Amino acid sequence: MERKAFFGLLLCILVFAAGFVSSGNVAAYFNVAGALVVLGGGMGAAIASFRMERIGHVCRVVRTVYRAKVKDPAEIVEVLVDLSVKSRIRGLHTLAEDEKETSIMFLRRALGLVVDNYSRAQIEDILHTEMFFFKQRRDESERVLRVMAEICPAIGLAGSVVGLIGMLSGVDDTAVVLATIPIALTSTLYGVLIANFILLPMSARVRENTDHELLLQRIITEGIKAIQGEFNPRVLEVKLKSFLTPSAREGQLVSLSRIKERFRLVEREEGLEPVMASPEELGAAL
Repeated sequence: MERKAFFGLLLCILVFAAGFVSSGNVAAYFNVAGALVVLGGGMGAAIASFRMERIGHVCRVVRTVYRAKVKDPAEIVEVLVDLSVKSRIRGLHTLAEDEKETSIMFLRRALGLVVDNYSRAQIEDILHTEMFFFKQRRDESERVLRVMAEICPAIGLAGSVVGLIGMLSGVDDTAVVLATIPIALTSTLYGVLIANFILLPMSARVRENTDHELLLQRIITEGIKAIQGEFNPRVLEVKLKSFLTPSAREGQLVSLSRIKERFRLVEREEGLEPVMASPEELGAAL
C-alpha cells in the first residue's frame, strides 16, 4: 500500500476507535466468546463453501493487491513508445533484451511472443485469452470475499441469539444475565465490523486493482500489435495516449533529444566503447 494511503487509513482507524473510547467503558467492547463465535462460524462457513485452494488463492491475491506497487498507465505508454523506437532502429529481435529486464509479466510475455515471431492474430488471441482468464480468476476472488462479508453479520446474529438464550435461561440470576448480555451484543458488532470494515473493503480493492491491471494489459496489447506492425512511434504515442486521462497526456514522448538520451550508448560486441545511433537511423525511427 502507498505511504499516503497507509497513513490515511491509520488516521481513519484512530478516529473510528476514538468513537468507541469516548463512550467510556472500552472493556465492554471486548468479548472473547463473541469473537470466537463470529470468527469460528465465519471461517467454517467459508471452508464449507469453497475449496481450501481457492481460499489460499484469495489470501495471496489480497496480499498482492495491498503490497505490490501498481504501475502508472503513463509509464507503460512511455515504455512501449521506447520499444517502438528501438525496434525501428535495431530490429524486433533486439526486444529480447527488454524481455529479460521488464518487471511486468504481461509485457514480458507479449515481447516474448513478438521475438518468437508469432503472427499478429496469434499474439492477439493469446493475450486476449490471458486477459480473459485473469479477469475470471480475480472475479472469483472478489466473489469469495463478498460471500464471506454476507456470512459474517448472519453469524454475528447467531451469536446474539446464543447470548439471549443464555440470558433467558438464567433470568432469575443477575450474574448469568450480566455474563451473557455482552455475548449477545458484541457478536453482532463483530460480525458487522468484519464484514464492512475488512472484507468488503478488501473486495473493493481487488476490483479496483483488477480494473487497473486490465487497463495496463489493454494498453500493452495495443502497443505490442503496433510495434509488430511497425507503426510510426509518433502515431503509436497518439494512439496509446487515448487510454490516459487528459491531464496525463501532456508532453511529447517521441523527441530527438529524448531518443538520443535513450539510445545514445550501445555496447559493441567486443565491449570496448559505446556507439551512438546514426542520424539516419534516428530520422527513420521518428
